Amino acid sequence: MARTQVRDVLRPAGRAGFTSRGVIYLLVGYLALRIAFGDGGDQADRQGALRQIGRQPFGTALLWLLAAGLAGMALWRGAQGLLGQGEDGAGRRLAASARAVFYLVLCWGTAAFAAGSGGQGGSDQKSRDVTATVLRQPGGRWIAGAAGAALCAAGAVIAFRALRRRFLEKLETARMSRRTRTAVTGAGAGGGAARGVVYAGAGVFVITAAVRFDPRSSKGVDDTLRSFAHTPAGPWLLVATAAGLILFGLFSFASARWRRL
Repeated sequence: MARTQVRDVLRPAGRAGFTSRGVIYLLVGYLALRIAFGDGGDQADRQGALRQIGRQPFGTALLWLLAAGLAGMALWRGAQGLLGQGEDGAGRRLAASARAVFYLVLCWGTAAFAAGSGGQGGSDQKSRDVTATVLRQPGGRWIAGAAGAALCAAGAVIAFRALRRRFLEKLETARMSRRTRTAVTGAGAGGGAARGVVYAGAGVFVITAAVRFDPRSSKGVDDTLRSFAHTPAGPWLLVATAAGLILFGLFSFASARWRRL
């Protein structure tokens, strides 16, 4: 099968993947808003989002649909890594392959949750466990510090590219009305910036854990978001970030419709 035919076959899988990503970010942003306004019962991370879905009517079926969408994203990203797209160089193909692995892990975790065997722990505990494992290795402090710095750098790049509106290059903007394009641009810029802030915040805590040689200082998405409520800006930084994550969820839905796949 030719490369073009493979991409045509996997195009619906990619669109399903962006839809699943949008659902997760919408729910994480919603849970973060609840924390900002004093209702902190659920974790504001992927695990908390899955719990929210599971509580709905036909929740298990919805979780399996979400897992299927994430599997579609993994397949589409994997095809990008193997086949490339246009004049993609080795760097972009490697990045696509890394994203494929990332979404495959998300798919596996979501499927395990739907099957009733993946509901323990969350991003915070996993982050502490991984950091503790790394710190026990020779040179673990340096490895953890480098990983935290990489997260900070990734967050800065994500936010910078979003604010520069680089994502518009990947969208079929000619098919949008002027009002729709304005809305999608705002959602992509604001949502991408918020996503970058969360990545960078998590990276700062990993660096802190490395400096203190204390894995308890490492934080996942939930604890990172909660920490925003204790900055000099008060809960409003958390509110702004949560709103941005909701925008990124909406932008993911727009990507499912208008992204060039």
